[in-house]
Amino acid sequence: MNIKLDENLGSLRVATWLRQAGHDVATVREQSLTSVPDEQLIDICRREGRCLVTVDRGFGNRMRFNPPDYAGIVVIRLPSRPTFEDWREAIETLISGLEVAEVEGKLWIIQSGRIQEYRPNEPEDTEQ
Repeated sequence: MNIKLDENLGSLRVATWLRQAGHDVATVREQSLTSVPDEQLIDICRREGRCLVTVDRGFGNRMRFNPPDYAGIVVIRLPSRPTFEDWREAIETLISGLEVAEVEGKLWIIQSGRIQEYRPNEPEDTEQ
């Protein structure tokens, strides 16, 4: 999976864990994109075909960032004072999720060792 880590996940440890799991990881910091507006960042991810992984809850707004328009959006929700173990659990949950499911076109919220997946609403069948 091609992944871009937002600046709030800039730890080399997070990138290393994902790379060791076989993912192609680019970071906002490595690409000198820190402080880029959200709309510009998600557009860069779209052009690069990368899933954005972030702790910025704003990317969870499906009205603003429609998941089918992107290679995936993953929002990690951590406690207000996350520990090393909180980070490790979240990234392990992400890695495990990517082994069994596609994130492309979806929004994943990772919290407390589980993934909530949001897909686009299917249009209702109006034929009778």
